[in-house]
Amino acid sequence: MTMETTAKLYSLNYSNARTYLFALLFVAGNIILPQLCHLIHVGGPTLLPIYFFTLIAAYKYGFGVGLLTAILSPVVNHLLFGMPAEGALAAILVKSTLLAGAAAFVAHATRSVTLWAILAVVLVYQVVGTAAEWAIVGDFHTAAQDFRIGIPGMLLQWLGGYASLKLMAKW
Repeated sequence: MTMETTAKLYSLNYSNARTYLFALLFVAGNIILPQLCHLIHVGGPTLLPIYFFTLIAAYKYGFGVGLLTAILSPVVNHLLFGMPAEGALAAILVKSTLLAGAAAFVAHATRSVTLWAILAVVLVYQVVGTAAEWAIVGDFHTAAQDFRIGIPGMLLQWLGGYASLKLMAKW
């Protein structure tokens, strides 16, 4: 990948109204889905819903839409509902941003939607995000929570993200 291609991938076109429209739609999804998941006991930490539409946004529409979704979703959820809790907000913002970057990069590099590409995105943001969370909170047990109880959420991101992106490709 050339420097020009990389620069284009991560160029942020925030003057385009469509960027904000798509980001707002994905943020709305990242507000509604967690509320539904929190109706289930330990649904948030198990299903990891705050990341789902960030994956879709960044993979389909690039880093600009993905980054807006990654940052606004946890912040708006926290301000409106107190979830994620303030203590978890920094780590979730880091993971969300990593997810947006990984999804945009893999989508651009592969130029296709495959199960392996989506799996790579989920694993990269989770592994790197766990290391970052460990550095933030100073406790590996807490940082590895997604790998301890969030496997169903990762599977939802992988398989549900793949299915959603394939469906969107038909439109």
